[in-house]
Formats: sequence, C-alpha cells, structure tokens
Amino acid sequence: MTEHHAKMHKDEVSVTDATVRLLLSSQFPQWSEKSLERLPDSGTDSAIYRLDDDTGIRLPRIHWAVAQVDKEFDWLGQLAPHLPVDIPVPLAKGEPGGGYPYHWLVYPWVNGTWKQRPAHSRSGQSDPSGH
Repeated sequence: MTEHHAKMHKDEVSVTDATVRLLLSSQFPQWSEKSLERLPDSGTDSAIYRLDDDTGIRLPRIHWAVAQVDKEFDWLGQLAPHLPVDIPVPLAKGEPGGGYPYHWLVYPWVNGTWKQRPAHSRSGQSDPSGH
C-alpha cells in the first residue's frame, strides 16, 4: 500500500510512516514497536503521529516550523507546573536522519477532544452556527 499525503507547501518535506518507523528504530527503539497512526488533520506546519494510546510524535514539514521544536523542548517543561491544564511536555527530541532533515519531538499523549474549526461564510467571517 502506497502512502500519499497531499502537500500544502511547495518546499514541504515528505513525512511517511516508513520514515517515522526508521527514525524511531534508530533513535528511540523503546517506542519502535508501538502502533503508529498519522492524524489526518495534522496542520500546516507538522505531521502528527500517535503511538499506541499514550504517546505522540510531531515532525515539522516545513522549514519555518523547525524553531518550534527547540522552543517547545526548552519551555513546555518549565511552563507545565504553572498552568491550570495538562500540556504535553516533550519526552525526547529526535535528530535528523533517514532522509528527514529536521529535529522532531516525542510527547506523552494528552487526552481531550478535538476542537472543530469554525465554518466560514463566503465573506470570510466565522459563522458560529456552523452554517
């Protein structure tokens, strides 16, 4: 079965399940046997994967998102004790490898519900009714 994920940006890096498996097995073998599922709505900056029910991975897909990895790795652990909600404090920072050019993060999975994006009218204004 061939994976295909539509690119959103001309200079976006391709991230495949095989790439993620290679990165995990070479850098974090303790997580390499977990089930792997790419979230279909990963966003424009990063590909997000879920490992089993308790772990996630975020891999930047575009050069402008790379700086977020270091910021999150450095700051989320410091901020977490001061926040009224749980946030995913990174467990590990991966290195570039296997053809993937950027650092990437492994997080604990924080359960919650997906917030739906507001529907937009033709005028570009949000429609709170969802129509």
